Amino acid sequence: MFINEPLFKMPEGMETRWASPENPRAEKGKGGMANRGRKGAACFPLEPGESRILAQEEGVSGTVRRIWVTISERNITTLRGLRLDFYWDGAQKPAVSAPIGDFFGQGLGRMAAFQSALFTSPEGRSFNCYIPMPFKKGMKITVTNESQERLSAFFYDIDYTIGDKHGDDILYFHAYYNRENPTKECADYTILPKVSGRGRYLGCNIGVIANKALYYNTWWGEGEVKVYLDGDEEYPTLCGTGTEDYIGTGWGQGRYDHLFQGCHVADWDNLQYCFYRYHVLDPIYFYRDIRVTIQQIGCWDPEGKKNFQKSNTALQATSGELIDFANPDELPPYGLFERHDDWSSCAYFYLDAPENDLPPLPPVSERIK
Repeated sequence: MFINEPLFKMPEGMETRWASPENPRAEKGKGGMANRGRKGAACFPLEPGESRILAQEEGVSGTVRRIWVTISERNITTLRGLRLDFYWDGAQKPAVSAPIGDFFGQGLGRMAAFQSALFTSPEGRSFNCYIPMPFKKGMKITVTNESQERLSAFFYDIDYTIGDKHGDDILYFHAYYNRENPTKECADYTILPKVSGRGRYLGCNIGVIANKALYYNTWWGEGEVKVYLDGDEEYPTLCGTGTEDYIGTGWGQGRYDHLFQGCHVADWDNLQYCFYRYHVLDPIYFYRDIRVTIQQIGCWDPEGKKNFQKSNTALQATSGELIDFANPDELPPYGLFERHDDWSSCAYFYLDAPENDLPPLPPVSERIK
């Protein structure tokens, strides 16, 4: 179901290219020339502030089909400090501008082994992307070290074809990173701000660090995903029933990784979670615009009620009323309340233009703090 053309069919005029440190321009007959062809340029270091072009084509059509990366230092500084930018058809503004970790589904500046239909990390030490990314006239993919840490080694392969015969109906791949630390009570977190145009929403990965100091170990994931389509204003056309419901599980979420949905980080001790949902078999199309959000709603339990009574914590119910824990026996054993936590995400979508009207990537200080 993920193969675009039959394996036994030879397409007319298409050629295969690999961009890597051994052949960064993917030129014909020029791979592996360093050190007499004996693995002389398998990787490169990346100094603070330095940028590198990873792949580039001009004046030709094609499709990026696979991206693989691994880096020597894998911590929050590098995972959030290395910026990837993708440009299509000579555009000045990147269609993708995101931290390397979050783009590949490794949120919160931490690595985890997982496998999905669009992204994988077989042993938690690498990054793989299998989303097809077509272009008509050219492409450029770059990496920039926006951190203060020197990266010792950056390895990569960008595998693509050229000469693809794309019609007028192709869509360009885009991605958008966001973080709110903390989110605001009663204000939904933005997974994807309003985007104008025609296209398809592919899904997202999300990272959450729940506010344990304020809300103890209470459940943080009662919020519903909302997808506003083609002129929706106050209320969306698509609305889910809860955070763990959106990624295909229920009654909380533990660790699992499936093709289209998963929670590959479920750290109950530190209340840190990374999870994803990809709309491959259940497409979300838009013809004028799209916006995607999720609520920050928690649920107290009997133990949480006792803790809120001891700390005299003031909470707001989803109905808008303040919750009084002075007499916890008068409250039900479970109840919903508004909360604010640390949320981050990377959303993926196709659009009928090589540029989008989204805000720029937040500065590295906000991504890492």
